[in-house]
Amino acid sequence: MKGRIHSFQSLGAVDGPGLRFVVFLQGCPLRCSYCHNPDTWDTAGGTEYSVEEVIEKILRYKPYFAENGGVTVSGGEPLLQWQFVSELFRCLKENGISTSLDTSGIGSKKGASKILRHTDLVICDLKFSNDQEYLRYTKASLSAVIEFLKLTEKLSVPLWIRHVVIPELTAKKEYIMDIAAIASQFSNLRKLELLPFKKLCTLKYQEMGLDFPFKDFDECSDSVIKSMYAHIQTSINQRTSS
Repeated sequence: MKGRIHSFQSLGAVDGPGLRFVVFLQGCPLRCSYCHNPDTWDTAGGTEYSVEEVIEKILRYKPYFAENGGVTVSGGEPLLQWQFVSELFRCLKENGISTSLDTSGIGSKKGASKILRHTDLVICDLKFSNDQEYLRYTKASLSAVIEFLKLTEKLSVPLWIRHVVIPELTAKKEYIMDIAAIASQFSNLRKLELLPFKKLCTLKYQEMGLDFPFKDFDECSDSVIKSMYAHIQTSINQRTSS
């Protein structure tokens, strides 16, 4: 079994609990307006590796991440290569290694089911709170993401939901509360993480001869993120005290 891989990160600290060996797969069906990795879009790009070759790479680093970390498969979009990911995760579990799937939730439901059988944690991007903005800014469907999230709940896979806060679009109390409301309906939710929109990818777009749709948008500050978290916490406190 072979998969197309964009790159590896040997010891990542922001892709799940503990230290993680991160496998970035090649290919993505979305075209997010704020995507930081347009070089992962092309399904014919990257380099082919067998599951055995990837396992061999990972095992070299097992002493560093084995106790509290593990392996995260990200993208691109891992669900595009579900056969490869499900086999990779199966082998990792046989080697006593924790597995995390970092996904947009867009892809084959059958394929997702097979991956989730061997998945210890799902990290899913909830990009917008309604179908209109999903279609406009990602060329994807919110309803498809919700169906994937329901599947993680059905299979009792712990869930982290991430949302990128964009000042001109989603950095509003009402919007963040909508995101939190969607996330909180899933009983397997363990964390809602807000990430600040940044433009570190601008040079990459220029080198690829692509226009970065959000080049004129402001970056999101840490203070905005803190205020959005405060809104969520206030809402939680109000619900629990009522």
